[in-house]
Amino acid sequence: MATTLSSADYKHLWEAANPSPSPSTAFLGYCEWQEVIPASLGQGTIQHIQLREVQLSLFSYRLHDDLFVAEQTGEDSGAEYEFGFNLSGNRSGKRTGENFLHWGCGDAEENWVWQTYANDPVLKVDIHLRSATGLMPLIADSLEELPAAIRQCIEADDGRWFSEVNVITPAMRLALEQILHCPFQGKTKQIYLEGKCLELIALKLTQLQASQPCSTALGSLNSDDIDRIHAAQRILVENPDNPPSLMELSRRVSLNDYKLKVGFKAVFGTTVFGYLHRHRMELARQMLSDRRLNVKEVAQAVGYANQSRFAAAFRKQFGVNPKAYLLNKKSG
Repeated sequence: MATTLSSADYKHLWEAANPSPSPSTAFLGYCEWQEVIPASLGQGTIQHIQLREVQLSLFSYRLHDDLFVAEQTGEDSGAEYEFGFNLSGNRSGKRTGENFLHWGCGDAEENWVWQTYANDPVLKVDIHLRSATGLMPLIADSLEELPAAIRQCIEADDGRWFSEVNVITPAMRLALEQILHCPFQGKTKQIYLEGKCLELIALKLTQLQASQPCSTALGSLNSDDIDRIHAAQRILVENPDNPPSLMELSRRVSLNDYKLKVGFKAVFGTTVFGYLHRHRMELARQMLSDRRLNVKEVAQAVGYANQSRFAAAFRKQFGVNPKAYLLNKKSG
């Protein structure tokens, strides 16, 4: 079952559920406030933390049903300078374990729909910059190392759009967990969270720098090639326990194996089976978080017949054994 709303109706639901106005977003200092999700849509909250140069938003909710919100032609949401990290949940085209960068003003010429699915709880961290210029002092020495598209957006500061999606790395995940479980209060909390936000921005920019060599390969792909590569990605995601070989995958999407290998890395920033491995680990982490299966059952669910190999792969990805991770979740 799915719920479809206009963006205006969606906004009204949130306003009704949160009648008290939020604090000023003038970026003048530290403050916190919380929004609750409308009861008709789901359960949970979005916590907002205003820091000196950024606004940090922590999403933690679950929907009753799939939600589709339709933006109308001509609706202008303004420029956004956002670093986002989807730890769990499929929202606005971003899957569990993906991060993204949105920069500038998106194309509002056509109607579009953004969706959030109810199958997984949403656990998400967003970092919103005050303005495009707010990033410049942080990256002035490394600006030339960034891909041309984002470099031009930052330098021009004219609202031109840049968007990029990639996977959450282990280093990013550690910083995200530290934000979600911040042990401090008061001024110390402010300093700590600002430092973690800067760390995540730096990690994302480093990831962008590393992906720059893929731009040439990406330019050699036509739209049909890219559609087939995304079809290959969906096949991997739908079959983590029994994935096809590279040759079989190439056959199923009607793309030769060389173009699939090169194109997949250009589009997703990693190899076919590097992506599969990360997806398996993210899926395993999510299953362990749900506490419905034991470690052996999770290993089998993501395609590992050998529990020891699964444990070694999980430990390498997240820095902790799956059994210890499960016990920690059970203990709350």
